[in-house]
Amino acid sequence: MLPLADQVLELLSLEQTLLCTYAISALLLAALALLLHLLLQLLGFFHRYYVNCQRLRCFPEPQRRNWLLGHLGMVQSTEEGLQSFEELVRHYSHSCLWWLGPWRPIVRLFHPEAIKPVLQASVAVVPKDPLFYGFLKPWLGEGLLLSNGQRWGWHRHMLTPAFHFNILKPYVKIFNQSTNIMHAKWRRLVLSGSPSLDIFEQLGLMTLDSLQKCIFSHHSDCQE
Repeated sequence: MLPLADQVLELLSLEQTLLCTYAISALLLAALALLLHLLLQLLGFFHRYYVNCQRLRCFPEPQRRNWLLGHLGMVQSTEEGLQSFEELVRHYSHSCLWWLGPWRPIVRLFHPEAIKPVLQASVAVVPKDPLFYGFLKPWLGEGLLLSNGQRWGWHRHMLTPAFHFNILKPYVKIFNQSTNIMHAKWRRLVLSGSPSLDIFEQLGLMTLDSLQKCIFSHHSDCQE
């Protein structure tokens, strides 16, 4: 029995029976064990964070906004954001370290020679991050996009023959035809003096045109 149990019973105005004393002692021990477990988890987290920071010191890092936000918001989805990202790639030609807040590091790879080892590595060496992929699992399931390990290997092995270059080669002509239609439409818009163009809509129509021709052999002229 814990000496603190009697004080807890007095605080709760409960009768100091043997059963109550044992119950309060058990609850206090469980709370102490839980607190110790949380403390160990916290120490383990800080240790992994320290080791991770030491491993990432080999990557150059742009100036952060501050310690709390890291590099959040420094590159926006605007024209100015694309220009700043281009400047970032020009300055850090191979790679750089990017922080999403104080705890989440991301290594951004720019040069093909830096990206090549990652693309050629096995899925066991480069697992998919659950933070970026986990929220899609309830909608998409564990298919090729979200699966890992041996399951990913099975799916990839089944799909590889369908995307072999010799199978896709006959469709290149169709892709070129759809792209030429889109370019001709752009030229007409430029000659007509159109000041702007919604490129996402045009690319979507070009993709739809290519899919209808390749999958269904149907010429819908949807781009026109």
